[in-house]
Amino acid sequence: MSYLKRNIDKDLQEWKNSVNRKPLLLRGARQVGKSSAVRELGQQFEFFVEINFENKDHASAKKIFEAHSNPKIITDELSVMFEKPIVSGKTLLFLDEIQSCPEAISALRYFYEQMPELHVIAAGSLLEFALQKIPSFGVGRIRSMYMYPFSFEEFLQALGRTMLLEKLQLANPQNPLSEELHKQLKEIFLRFIAIGGMPEVVAKYATDGSLLDCQNILDELIETLFNDFSKYKQQVPVTRLEEVFSAIIAQTGQKFTYSAAATSANQVQIKESIELLKMAGLVYSATHTSANGLPLGAETNSRYRKLMLLDTGIYQRFLRLNLANLLLDEKIEQINKGALAEMFVGTELVKVQNNRLPADLYYWQREKGGSTAEVDYVIQIGQNIIPVEVKAGTKGAMQSMFLFLAEKQRPYGIRCSMENFGEFQNIKIYPLYAVANFQKIETL
Repeated sequence: MSYLKRNIDKDLQEWKNSVNRKPLLLRGARQVGKSSAVRELGQQFEFFVEINFENKDHASAKKIFEAHSNPKIITDELSVMFEKPIVSGKTLLFLDEIQSCPEAISALRYFYEQMPELHVIAAGSLLEFALQKIPSFGVGRIRSMYMYPFSFEEFLQALGRTMLLEKLQLANPQNPLSEELHKQLKEIFLRFIAIGGMPEVVAKYATDGSLLDCQNILDELIETLFNDFSKYKQQVPVTRLEEVFSAIIAQTGQKFTYSAAATSANQVQIKESIELLKMAGLVYSATHTSANGLPLGAETNSRYRKLMLLDTGIYQRFLRLNLANLLLDEKIEQINKGALAEMFVGTELVKVQNNRLPADLYYWQREKGGSTAEVDYVIQIGQNIIPVEVKAGTKGAMQSMFLFLAEKQRPYGIRCSMENFGEFQNIKIYPLYAVANFQKIETL
């Protein structure tokens, strides 16, 4: 199966060509395409050496890292083992599933200090758990890059709809798409939220468009994710993680309530389970912010959080949503009360953020007794704080949005819905499929 291009490819290329290059740590959940992206980059090198620390055939490589910290000795022995030269400027050394070899994680700093010209990339699906045990493993000596499932723009590219993608990227509230192009994008969007952005699923759909096969792959992915729970932390029972995982899905689109999360767990246990799921990259959180100034993270209240899965395909498959209703009815507010639309926007906001830092999501609710005002997301565009309301259909009141704009004295808000691009009063309208276009507002 041919490689499907990803946005991160450009960043990997820049890293490869940079002068002051550091070993790269590629971070993200299992099966989001980290290894495939590195292998694609590896084709640009004369030599490519890949070590998978979870592969029993590579057990000897693990022993090399356990025995030595000197990168010259390590590369000499790896070169003999794999019968390939490991030469600065000519070889890409890829250390996959590096969380299974803490000594290799520690060795990354020595590669930077003693062999800075050698291209080294490390990746791991449960990497965050290992890094917790090595808190200062490479501060200032290692560069991180975060990877996520396919975005909608990447999905269009995977389908070969590059001209449609170009038209979408040029559209804005002042220059909406034609109704025909808007209709095409809505149809593709509904299929995208149905199958999600996990690479294996996207590749299958791009190959033959079989939704049934995509559902079967999603079932396998869910089983793999559940099997991983036992690797997270021994003192947290797998059943507890499964309960909390299910509760997050059930409470998508609303403030997470601990009392509804697990039948026999206290708040501390539930909170720990959430943090483990976040560390694994399976769950994103949107935290309440007062949104009085920048940075948005300066005035947060962690007691108020909304949680969501990393992928809409996994979400809908877990709930066994009716795909026929989803694909044939543009009013997706009828599908799980619009939680799917809000979740989609949140995951897209994660994907468009700077991939050098962990993604942050924020929302706002009025901090006054008896008030129900809430804005789905609050984002930073340029130096402005912008509220984002998500509407699963084409209609819906905007009281909370206008209250926020008046109370915080902000210049405009964004309504994200199934409508075409447009604007009214101080509201800019973006289609749900155009979240990546938000950041272009300041250049209009």
